[in-house]
Amino acid sequence: MEYEIEGGESVSMAVVRAVSAVEGRKPCFLRTLTDVLDPDALDALCALQYDGTSRTGGRVSFVYSGCYVTVDNGEYLTVQLLEDRLYDESDPEPTDRRVSR
Repeated sequence: MEYEIEGGESVSMAVVRAVSAVEGRKPCFLRTLTDVLDPDALDALCALQYDGTSRTGGRVSFVYSGCYVTVDNGEYLTVQLLEDRLYDESDPEPTDRRVSR
């Protein structure tokens, strides 16, 4: 599922809403986001720059409530059930390995 974060909506709330929709459960029945990460830190990471422009090129991914969540530029979310992701090899897992030349 792809989800565009609306103006005025916090990224952390958008994550909860999108995961809720993908899992077909009310947000109150999901594990709290604070069990996985600091929602205030996520919101700050994705906030507008000091001059009011959007951040570009930023991406953060994490697992929340059985879903793989990716936030791009603080504007778009992609949510995929982990069980579906296991069979999708077109989008490899992020890695911290660095390529040396």
